[in-house]
Amino acid sequence: MTVESKTSTEGSKVDDKYLGKRFHLIGAGGVGMRALGKMLMMRGACVTGSDIEPSAALDDLACHGAKIAIGQRADNIPQNCDTVVYSVAIKPDNPELLAAKERGIELIKYSKMLGRLMSDKKGIAIAGTHGKSTTSAMIAYALVQAGKDPSFVIGADVDQLGGPSGIGSGEYFVAEACEYDRSFLNLTPTLAAILNIEEDHLDYYADISEITSAFSAFVEKVLPEGVLIGNGQDKHVVLALQNARCRWETFGLDERCHWRAENLTSNRGRYSFDVFYHDKHLCSISLRLAGLHNVYDALTAIAVLYHAGLSVGEIVQAISSFEGVQRRMTLKAQLGGISVVDDYAHHPTEIQVTLRAVVDYYQPQRTWCVFQPHQHSRTRFLLKDFARSFSLADEVIVPDIYFVRDSQLEKENVSSADLVAQICLNGGKAIYLQSFDTIVEHLKKNLAPGDLVITMGAGDIWKVADEIVQWLGTNC
Repeated sequence: MTVESKTSTEGSKVDDKYLGKRFHLIGAGGVGMRALGKMLMMRGACVTGSDIEPSAALDDLACHGAKIAIGQRADNIPQNCDTVVYSVAIKPDNPELLAAKERGIELIKYSKMLGRLMSDKKGIAIAGTHGKSTTSAMIAYALVQAGKDPSFVIGADVDQLGGPSGIGSGEYFVAEACEYDRSFLNLTPTLAAILNIEEDHLDYYADISEITSAFSAFVEKVLPEGVLIGNGQDKHVVLALQNARCRWETFGLDERCHWRAENLTSNRGRYSFDVFYHDKHLCSISLRLAGLHNVYDALTAIAVLYHAGLSVGEIVQAISSFEGVQRRMTLKAQLGGISVVDDYAHHPTEIQVTLRAVVDYYQPQRTWCVFQPHQHSRTRFLLKDFARSFSLADEVIVPDIYFVRDSQLEKENVSSADLVAQICLNGGKAIYLQSFDTIVEHLKKNLAPGDLVITMGAGDIWKVADEIVQWLGTNC
């Protein structure tokens, strides 16, 4: 089965370096891979690809000119293919990966291909355990608004940018710098930022020390003539900054930081604050996004954009009008007095700050959190941290863990029932409901006006939010 477009991308900007080259993407439906595919087509390349199941994301890629196969088979790779790109989710025994090796086709990971594309521009790379998509999108949006015509690849859809990627004639290329598999070491940016460093991806890293060491190696990749912005309130970030070959500056709320947010005021979780740079007042700004964590993201974006040459007025106008990225506290509907929100949070810290932000903003009578754990290994390693992160939810509903990258043995070591038990031991109210259908029925029976439902997770838990919205639309 294939999904194919009869028309190529309109308004494309071709590049002789990629014009006519043929790329095949294994795992083409992922946000990053889809963005990469669009960018390659925009630069004149021919793109084919495959994924396990059909999706709207694949349909979108096909509409831009790609030929996409559903199901992964060796014969999906065209005879005249130049390069096969694969994501970190692709296992070594994938039939297309094996076929490419057998045929001697160039094989390249997504992150390395991203690095190739970035090398043609001045790279802006945003790293950190949390906040990469929002901060990268803020920066790309501001550059677009200022007429700088950047290229960008964001790990989420951004309505104000028309999607997760774009190619422009300007000098800058904005991208997320992911630490998993040390992917960010394939990037050599001119401007970069590290938002925070916490324990995550413990299926790959041994501990926080090894994670910090990887970020230290990323710091060394920033070009000597560049500028690096780091969280001055995060001891692991400060440690990593010591390896910089370039100028570096810190951001935060602490008076010792080069970039500071002061005089914070909150209106239902939406912050206004003054920005100081080297103790000099630079500007005042109000955010449309709720949550204190977005103050840190905005402060980072302001610092990067300042060094990219935007005027203070251009920065303020763009950051104050930025509306966020999809699956980051995204309001799906407000019907019958019930609010339905969807979010990508899949780490304990993300859950805590997101719940605080939505409770402050929506001020619900009850908060129902439907959390889909992502990876058995992450759930096991961070089990107690997860259990403590739901204190602001009145009821937590947990389906089966989203199974990705883990071994069968890892799958047997922890379950959603274990997480539910830990939440209850911490004084929370939580239940395990295996299927999405059962969760939807539970919510239908118990929701009342004034309630907030938030679905959380990096998997497909957003489907529950969509089902509840559809039900509310029919019954309200």
